[in-house]
Amino acid sequence: VLYCVHFLSLQIFGCGAVAQVTTSYDTKGQFLSINLAFAIGITFGVHIAHGISGAHLNPAVSLAFCLIGRFQWSKLPFYVLSQIIGAYLGAATVFAQYYDAIMSYGGGNLTVTGPTATAYIFATYPAAYLTTANGFVDQVVGTGALLLCLMALVDTRNSPAPKGLEPALVGTIVLVIGIAMGSNCGYAINPARDLGPRLFTYTAGWGLDVFTAGNYWCWVPLVAPLVGAILGCIIYLTPIALFSISVPPELTHLGHLSN
Repeated sequence: VLYCVHFLSLQIFGCGAVAQVTTSYDTKGQFLSINLAFAIGITFGVHIAHGISGAHLNPAVSLAFCLIGRFQWSKLPFYVLSQIIGAYLGAATVFAQYYDAIMSYGGGNLTVTGPTATAYIFATYPAAYLTTANGFVDQVVGTGALLLCLMALVDTRNSPAPKGLEPALVGTIVLVIGIAMGSNCGYAINPARDLGPRLFTYTAGWGLDVFTAGNYWCWVPLVAPLVGAILGCIIYLTPIALFSISVPPELTHLGHLSN
């Protein structure tokens, strides 16, 4: 339940900001305000779920740790499912809140592409210039950077974050990734954050275009973050393996520090 609540927080703040900026024609916010909203949303989402559940919030992070033996495979399906459900419900909440604004902006239509497209309020889509290959690289790099920073935050051998400040620092990581890597395709860096809202837009009336748009873009934010998370984990742990340094136990509890 707490995972669902986290994604409600993330989607309501993050997608809510996108809805406000979009439907106001950029008069009530800009790209920076969207990044700030997602960052603050993830900060409070981590606070909400951290104390009881450990708050594994990103399937890519959880998978990476399963592969290196730091997380139980048996828990993975349940975590991922709850994350997707929470993201779906969060998107539904934003849609209900901004329904009139979205319909007015789209001229009564729910469209995925074109000048009055609104599907990108909820899920990520590539910029017109972006190729699928470049978009895949974009998501690998963004998620890899996320993992690299998260691991450093909790590593006692590498100036770990002061206790209690982890959520705010995770939010800062998300903020800087958005500012530096957000223009190509919206920096999903989290399969659940993209899939849940995409499924919602499909069921809410946007139709199959949510899956086919952008040359079937929908698979990129699902697969590329998984690759990026694994690579980020490997990049951080490789020096430890090369120099035969034991892995600090804190690195076994990284799931709560994820977008």
